[in-house]
Amino acid sequence: MQRREFLTKTSLVLGSSMLSLPALVQAGSEPSAGATLLKAGDWAGLRKLFALSYDYIHLATFLLASHPKPVAEAIEQHRRAFDANPADYWHEHFMTIDGEVAAAAAGYMGGHGAQIALTDSTTMGLALVYSGLTLRPGDEILQTEHDHYSTDLSLQLRAERTGATLRRVALYDTPSQVSVDEVLTRLTAAIKPATKVVAVTWVHSCNGVKLPIRAMADVLAEQNKQRSAADQILFCVDGVHGFGIENVDVSTLGCDFFIAGAHKWLFGPRGTGVIWGSDKGWAQCKAVIPSFSRSYDVWLGGSTQDQVPPGEHMTPGGFHSFEHRWALPQAFKLHLQLDKALVQQRIHQLNSLTKQGLQQIKGVKLHTPMSAELSSGMVCFDYKTMAPDDVVKALHSKGIIISSTPYRKSYVRFAPSLLNNEPEIERTLAALSAL
Repeated sequence: MQRREFLTKTSLVLGSSMLSLPALVQAGSEPSAGATLLKAGDWAGLRKLFALSYDYIHLATFLLASHPKPVAEAIEQHRRAFDANPADYWHEHFMTIDGEVAAAAAGYMGGHGAQIALTDSTTMGLALVYSGLTLRPGDEILQTEHDHYSTDLSLQLRAERTGATLRRVALYDTPSQVSVDEVLTRLTAAIKPATKVVAVTWVHSCNGVKLPIRAMADVLAEQNKQRSAADQILFCVDGVHGFGIENVDVSTLGCDFFIAGAHKWLFGPRGTGVIWGSDKGWAQCKAVIPSFSRSYDVWLGGSTQDQVPPGEHMTPGGFHSFEHRWALPQAFKLHLQLDKALVQQRIHQLNSLTKQGLQQIKGVKLHTPMSAELSSGMVCFDYKTMAPDDVVKALHSKGIIISSTPYRKSYVRFAPSLLNNEPEIERTLAALSAL
């Protein structure tokens, strides 16, 4: 049977076949988990929504989220519906639900759903964008020395495939002493006539520095005023360690691409992420993996490419862990219930408390700026002459889960989140000072 015939026949019988499905399947994309409500700033209530073992103090939840109750229930509801009748459940939703998830993402992060592509992780998002950028031989990609391996390799591979050049610069020397002026001065000095792409990371997981993205975008906008349309600089941001913390509308940051996983600070389903792209950005980025939904309908001859939103066209097709992706709106709803401004305030409050406490401990060398303007949810430091991994192991033996930064130069890393409280911070600082 041809694919078009199969889809046509499926759509004809779907209505009658759905009559015999369990009520759960008929619930569609509106799981009952959405009934979970929290008041704004209810941090104690939020903690109760997680199955985390509080036998530990969790200061590394940014790595991979535990699912809060509304997310877990939505995943389970979709999973049960797929298990009951996978073909009908998928065909009922696949043409529209990615657009619904993207619209929910836009309601949280800003912009429009049509500008948002759905991915499985930050790494996938970075690879999709950087592999798809339109570059000419001799164009330059400018990145920083503070980026993650996923950015480094994605850009390196794109440069090799296109004949573009790749250059790395340091935006500061001493992270704890970084200033906005230093970052902007170094960025301005680094730009050359051949620079076509500037790729940065919003919050550096290597040391906790948060870059002034809006101010950097303004610098690049001034540069672009002097350039032709073909030579405009694209500004790309790995935003994962500010996403779910900072109270911003990403469409107002001034970047062309904002890429983030949703299973870290946002507490979204594991294996989910987003790409927001400006109109200029998407116009200069080609799809790498064929999309399903309406792009699939273009192939079938049912519509034209100009009818497919760019984000939807850039969303990888194929079969995914649909129950996770389709539950992502619940994470956005939960954060909006908590209030984005209060979320930002709370995480900065706990991180400031942590940094102030570390300053009082003999043997600590703090690498993350004290200023909330230049830091976010991570605090990186050295302790005495102990190797970072040894500090991690020592605190783990005391029931405290932290991390070390996975870079050539490694530091100890605390990452207080919404799941922590002041007594936990105090206990952690006391345990560290006793090592």
